[in-house]
Amino acid sequence: MVDVADKLAYFQAITGLEDPDLCTQILQAHNWDLELAISSFTSNHNNDPLSYSSSTATATTSTVVEPPISSNYGSDSTAIAPVAAPPPGLGWKIITLPISIISGSLRLISGAVGFGFWAAGSIFSYSLGFVGFGSNSGRGGDSSAQLVTVSAASREALEFIAQFERDYGGSGSSSRPNFVGEGFMDALTRSRNSFKLLFVYLHSPDHPDTPAFCEGTLCSEVFSAFVNENFVAWGGSLRGSEGFKMSNSLKASRFPFCAVVMPATNQRIALLQQVEGPKSPEEMLMTLQRVLEESAPVLVAARLEAEERTTNMRLREEQDAAYRAALEADQARERQMREEQERLEREAAEAERKRKEEEEAQERATREAAEKEAALARMRQEKALSLGAEPEKGPNVTQVLVRFPTGERKERRFHSTATIQSLYDYVDSLGCLDVENYSLVSNFPRVVYGTDKLSLSLKEAGLHPQASLFVELN
Repeated sequence: MVDVADKLAYFQAITGLEDPDLCTQILQAHNWDLELAISSFTSNHNNDPLSYSSSTATATTSTVVEPPISSNYGSDSTAIAPVAAPPPGLGWKIITLPISIISGSLRLISGAVGFGFWAAGSIFSYSLGFVGFGSNSGRGGDSSAQLVTVSAASREALEFIAQFERDYGGSGSSSRPNFVGEGFMDALTRSRNSFKLLFVYLHSPDHPDTPAFCEGTLCSEVFSAFVNENFVAWGGSLRGSEGFKMSNSLKASRFPFCAVVMPATNQRIALLQQVEGPKSPEEMLMTLQRVLEESAPVLVAARLEAEERTTNMRLREEQDAAYRAALEADQARERQMREEQERLEREAAEAERKRKEEEEAQERATREAAEKEAALARMRQEKALSLGAEPEKGPNVTQVLVRFPTGERKERRFHSTATIQSLYDYVDSLGCLDVENYSLVSNFPRVVYGTDKLSLSLKEAGLHPQASLFVELN
């Protein structure tokens, strides 16, 4: 069995690519199927697909190309459409000759100088099959293996965005195209749904013009703002499977490579413009502005058609809603009448309950007021009795004047040995206050005779032989 290193060496020898990482990415994109990888490589490029031509490529407007998708548009898998390969030259036969000799199974190739590409491809396929690496080996005979799933494509897009941000995010410019983190077909669907063109950038990390183009053009504030405003941007690296397949589909021959595409009929994409080689922001802006102006009628027509579809759908929905409303109108009226009747009954019951509660509350309040008044009357009577008879004037008798907040005055004589509590009992017995929390206070000097002085006699409290107090509500 030929191991991975042998496959990589064969692929480098046949394609002429010197970058082992790029060759590994290509082989991984084709599930390490050496024949399929070489066929895909040679079918889309007569020369090295990553060679950097000195000529400036200009695209033809509205060229329809095959996208790297399977026949069921929008499915969870993508595959590269097979493309017939052109016949190789003498160099191809010289390269494949050692492999055929190593396999030991096809000795006729040493004299088959005049064989065409398909003959050479068949011999090469038979040789690989002999050593266990044929197109049907290990795959149950299924030669159309699934290459990239949607989740894998999204991961590649997110990895490209992260790498682009790491490489060029710190270059002094805070702006860049807002590349979407999803696969190419999802990005194409997004552009169609938003009625915008799709701006495609294929990133070649090893190209010497790439850093200057990314920093000076793609990250230009004016250019990136224009792209973000008018396009849906998608980027892919040639080291990723989808970026490599898109370079084959768009036949990119020089880098940096940019293209403007839009969805076309029959599950194809329309290539509106492609720009190959380094360009200044002004040149890119002029090109994109021209493409945008030329495509405006198509985008407007698509938007109007979508709006018309939306309007018709809304009208149908409104008609259906009106029809359902008419069918349910009778039931709604009956339900409303029943609910209204139930509401009236509930309100009547609630009103009756409240009336009874109010009557009970009023009766309870009247009863409690009467009980409170009776209790106060008893309390006043008991305190008046506790004071005893008012003493006559004498040296041991204190004259006390009490002023109330209403301006009313009351006077009484007390024995000088009577306590401050007796003064409070006297005020309570008069029934001149509606509150129970108050204090007796003298003005000059101001003294509050509170609970701490209730046990003092009038003489001890300095109120003998006469005192003037006022009631202070707390």
